[in-house]
Amino acid sequence: MPLPLGTENKRQVYLVIALFAVIVVVAGFEIYNNFSGPPASAPPPVLTPAAAQNARPDVHGAAGAEAQKLSNAGIDPTLHFAKLAQSEDVQYAGTGRNIFSAMSEPPPIPRAIASARPLANLPPPLPSVPQPPTIDLKYFGYSQDNDKALKAFFLRGDDIFMAHTGEIVDHRYKVGSIRPMSVEVTDLAYNHTQTLALSAH
Repeated sequence: MPLPLGTENKRQVYLVIALFAVIVVVAGFEIYNNFSGPPASAPPPVLTPAAAQNARPDVHGAAGAEAQKLSNAGIDPTLHFAKLAQSEDVQYAGTGRNIFSAMSEPPPIPRAIASARPLANLPPPLPSVPQPPTIDLKYFGYSQDNDKALKAFFLRGDDIFMAHTGEIVDHRYKVGSIRPMSVEVTDLAYNHTQTLALSAH
């Protein structure tokens, strides 16, 4: 028994052939457009002067009256020396200084009656040197050691101190030369030396 080849239904065969033809035509058209490039644009039309004048918009009515156009036909470029001489011969008749003349003297500058800074010429005051305070130790007696060295006795408030020459009293006062009637004491905070006389009390 022979096999069917599919040609029995001729209507379906014609539809397949027609569809294939349409696909081939569409594909060929797309390929042609891709390789042919964009179509060249037409050049702009060239306008003649008459056509360009006719193409200008009418602005007379919208912008108002037309401005007057001046010509330079009547301008004289000649340099007139007589008129320049007339302007140079003008004499200054003012009462002040003529600023247009190099020979004009400036007005005198009035001198000040008194100095605006009367203390400007005085030397600056010297800085005040702080005075050291008085040493508040009271020298009320002395004693003598076996080696003939003197010891001084001091009173400060309720405290009593005994010191030889060179010793420090109350972490501040250094005892100097000790004599029966006086003693030298230096205030170490101000480097100030004072002689204390023997006090009766």
